Amino acid sequence: MRNPIRAAYCRAFQLVFRLALPFLPYREPKQLDDLTSIPPLLQDKSVTCVLLVTDRSIRSLGLTASLERTLGLHEIQCVVYDGTVPNPTVQNVEEARTLYLDHGAQAIIAVGGGSVMDCAKAVGARIARPNKPVQKMKGLLRVLRRTPLTIAVPTTAGTGSETTLAAVITDPVAKHKYPINDFALIPDYAVLDPAITLGLPPFITATTGMDALTHAIEAYIGNSTTPLTRAMAEEAARLIVQYLPAAYRDGSDLQARRAMLRAAYCAGVAFTRSYVGYVHGVAHSLGGQYGIPHGLANAVILPYFLEEYGPACWDKLARLARAAGLARAEDTPEQGARAFLDWIRAANRAMDIPETIPEIRPQDIPTMARHADQECNPLYPVPKLMDRAGLEAMYRKLMPKEVTLWTSKPSSRPSGPITAVARHSA
Repeated sequence: MRNPIRAAYCRAFQLVFRLALPFLPYREPKQLDDLTSIPPLLQDKSVTCVLLVTDRSIRSLGLTASLERTLGLHEIQCVVYDGTVPNPTVQNVEEARTLYLDHGAQAIIAVGGGSVMDCAKAVGARIARPNKPVQKMKGLLRVLRRTPLTIAVPTTAGTGSETTLAAVITDPVAKHKYPINDFALIPDYAVLDPAITLGLPPFITATTGMDALTHAIEAYIGNSTTPLTRAMAEEAARLIVQYLPAAYRDGSDLQARRAMLRAAYCAGVAFTRSYVGYVHGVAHSLGGQYGIPHGLANAVILPYFLEEYGPACWDKLARLARAAGLARAEDTPEQGARAFLDWIRAANRAMDIPETIPEIRPQDIPTMARHADQECNPLYPVPKLMDRAGLEAMYRKLMPKEVTLWTSKPSSRPSGPITAVARHSA
């Protein structure tokens, strides 16, 4: 960061939050083992009508059918909103909120990935704050009221949203994706049932798994860790390194699925207290601008920022690498950090995750960098501070390095494009 005054302000802001961590009302959701635990819980809470938030693909796969049927058998009305899109919008939130109010619902159940849970959390915030639009909740502690009873049922092992205080919403008009952070958004209950994740396609398994790893790494290498968040990030990293390849190869591996759900949960606990970093800020901007799925964006972006941080993150990243079984005790910090970076790149290649983001257009970079800068600075306690200009350089690194040239003369080789490497300045 070129401006020393702004850099000092960012670090001072982060120090205040770090000192306040022991006194903030963090909590973990109570865990349930499977969907059959939900109806008796709702009856115990005298809930007679619930809003079920999901998306059409999850519902079409029948993942909510047994829950809907069981709720009916327990005489609990279930109102379903399945219009959630991959980057949930303000419109999604308002549509679901209308259903909740029109049917007199008393609780919210979210069945899906991070997008579904983000939508459900924002619905709860709008119920708690009926006179405050979603756009006004952007940022930190803008809800500050109890939301309805919320039960989160993750169908992917990645976002950890079932345990976090964050909801990320997209404004499609402004092409802007922003987080809402408030303790009120932490779900009351989380159902960690690996059977629900058995049908997850390999590519979704890969990107959501790398999303969880990004949470663990960014929380761990930042400057606001605690003994709890370090332990949780280490457990998450160890489980992901050990079980993500197995879950990707064999989606029916129940042990791997269970381990990945635990990893996502641990990483969620870690980052909801110790925050994330620039990887997330850039990923959010790409999701808002182009609709790129969050897990995919994180997976692609992560190695670029770890490389950019360099020595500023080597010590911590090497410790995490040792905890994950990727580095030896005698390795230097640089060797340990690079061992982890090498594993990330190799895992991405093995799971067909691309190295670049071709959707990026040069003319969009200044706007996206501004959004990322506003989200990340001063809140995220990153190892190395970057300003808007530095972030713009990172977007350019994420662009494909190949350009297409066409030959004008006949050739004995098959006709078509010839690719040549073009270096982008940073």
